[in-house]
Amino acid sequence: MTLLVLLVQVALPLTLLAWIAVYPAGSLAGFVFQAAGVASFLYALARVSQWAVPVWWLPWVYGALWLIVVGLWTPRIVRAGARLLPEGAWGWAGLALSSALLIAGAWYGARAIAARSLPPVEVVDIANPFGPGDYLVGHGGSNRLMNGHLRTLDPEVARFRPWRGQSYAVDFFGLGPWGLRASGWRPADPAAYAIFGAELRAPCAGRVVAAEGARPDFEVPNEDPVNRLGNHVILRCGTAEIVLAHMRQGSVTVAAGDAVAVGDRLGEVGNSGASTEPHLHIHAQRPAREGAPPISGAPLALRIDGRFLVRGDRLSGAQE
Repeated sequence: MTLLVLLVQVALPLTLLAWIAVYPAGSLAGFVFQAAGVASFLYALARVSQWAVPVWWLPWVYGALWLIVVGLWTPRIVRAGARLLPEGAWGWAGLALSSALLIAGAWYGARAIAARSLPPVEVVDIANPFGPGDYLVGHGGSNRLMNGHLRTLDPEVARFRPWRGQSYAVDFFGLGPWGLRASGWRPADPAAYAIFGAELRAPCAGRVVAAEGARPDFEVPNEDPVNRLGNHVILRCGTAEIVLAHMRQGSVTVAAGDAVAVGDRLGEVGNSGASTEPHLHIHAQRPAREGAPPISGAPLALRIDGRFLVRGDRLSGAQE
């Protein structure tokens, strides 16, 4: 996984930028397509990838480098009176590669933008569930490209049915110094992650229907695939339930039957349950049928502080 991240989110963008900087196309059409293709691909990569690793602001660095390189080469190519169309096999091969990058970037970029559209389900509005801190969305949105939870909507996969309520869930990482999610690339100690121990507050007024706080926090990347929610709180707010999962052992401060108001403390983010590194999982659903698994209810969408969040969005918690 680490190697794949380095290849896709570091080596590939730098290779494409070096391609323009060192080997700019020798024709006007070639250079225009080269610059546009790389820009399109970098934009799509910035929107589609999870930038908790290596860091969320790296795509902005790539964008700035693209502007510098294209800004330096454009006047030189124009002044040189470059021919309109490529010549030779390498020139046309470069144009073909640039066109492929442009098409791929446009398709994936459009899918990333489309994920901001509300899904065809009821939307539940809640308040910000975090105390102080800054947070990055790892999974979120209305299509599977941007939100891996949507795979649980597939009716053909029997093992997904007990988890169906989480289909429009949002996952959050924490952002520490310099926008890093952890002190290290992937440290085993969950306390090394910025979100570990972050305060969680009730995002809606209602009643606690389930709460658990005794399950262990695992070292990264271990997890508990059986007790998937780990330590968690489920709130009944009106006709919907709000599920907060993977909380810290011993931090849950409420119990089933408790009434809560918006902003009441619920506990802290941890690394319990089916969590390979500390993060908050939150989703909305209809209550599950009597005797059914607790997150098997009909899935609903979430809007937090008026925002339908997708991968790559950032959210700041309460300041006090």
